[in-house]
Amino acid sequence: MRLPAAGFATNTIGLAVTLLCLAQSQKAVPRPPILDGAITWSQAKATDSGIDTHALQSLYSAAAEDPHHDLKGIVIVRDGRLVSERYFNGDSVDSLHDIRSATKSITSLLMGIAIDKGLVHSVNDSISLYLPGLPKDGKEKITIRDLLNMRSGLDADDSDPKSPGNEDNLDQSSDWIRTVYSIPVKRQPGTNYLYCSLNAFLAGAIVENASHQPLDRFAKANLFDLLGIEKFSWRHVPVERTTGQGNLYITTRDEAAIGELMLADGIVRGRRILTHDWIAQSLASQVAIADVDPYADFYGYMWYTKTEAVGDRKFKVHFASGNGGNKIYLIPSLHMVVAITSSAYNQKYGQRRSQDILLKILAATKPE
Repeated sequence: MRLPAAGFATNTIGLAVTLLCLAQSQKAVPRPPILDGAITWSQAKATDSGIDTHALQSLYSAAAEDPHHDLKGIVIVRDGRLVSERYFNGDSVDSLHDIRSATKSITSLLMGIAIDKGLVHSVNDSISLYLPGLPKDGKEKITIRDLLNMRSGLDADDSDPKSPGNEDNLDQSSDWIRTVYSIPVKRQPGTNYLYCSLNAFLAGAIVENASHQPLDRFAKANLFDLLGIEKFSWRHVPVERTTGQGNLYITTRDEAAIGELMLADGIVRGRRILTHDWIAQSLASQVAIADVDPYADFYGYMWYTKTEAVGDRKFKVHFASGNGGNKIYLIPSLHMVVAITSSAYNQKYGQRRSQDILLKILAATKPE
């Protein structure tokens, strides 16, 4: 409606005052963060993110004095912003690091993408549909879900050197697929959780076969490029296979980018690259494992879950985990990701040290 000329100035001033007051009132009311999987890498002050800077500095000082000299990096992201990062023992922001079995969690995401693209039909499919030549000796009863849950039933145990499916035995093979095909079924698929790298290797091989390209190339086109992960290296093994179970080299920041994608429900810059259902199922408490794993309560699609107690507070933490203490921690209640790289391979203190770092960061963080 057109205003009368005489009242125009008065109404304009009144409208401006009203808008100013409204803007001030809206600014005073904190809004929940909008996460889109794209991290703002310009570092924010830790004080602006609800983290005790003195406690954080004390943590970094102690880490720098660690006598083992194999902690490599710590990156903290909150509300989609880089809060703090620190590197140790020769590593830097650009250093590529072998995250070992934390790779399995990324292979699981690639399976989710392959299913969303229609390359793989369902987690309920028999693995025999995607693995030509697989012996029909009980292996045809194994589903993709069984691989993702570590319940394939194969005679494969990474903690037992005598197990025919032990990862070290695979390392000596001149044809990984042929070697895996020869591993017998020991238990009924879908029943018992038993951690073994062979399951993740098969999951990666299924994605490779379904997409007709190496796993690292599929990852680059459908995940890494979208997250801004430009530099990486992924081990290849005979014959023309990528190690879906480990040996992916990325930076600590890139670990955090994967974690932020999970917190953002699979969305990056407004584009969905992982379905909500896949994120939810990956992080779901599908299999109870506390009786066999001191660092986790449950297992989903190659992601772990544990409730951590810090004082009188409890935090549900989801995480990817690799030999030596390599971690991608997600703390949804704090909108926080903590990424840790470490080269304490085959050393028991590596996992314990990363958990201690997480607990100290949680203790230093105020709730939102």
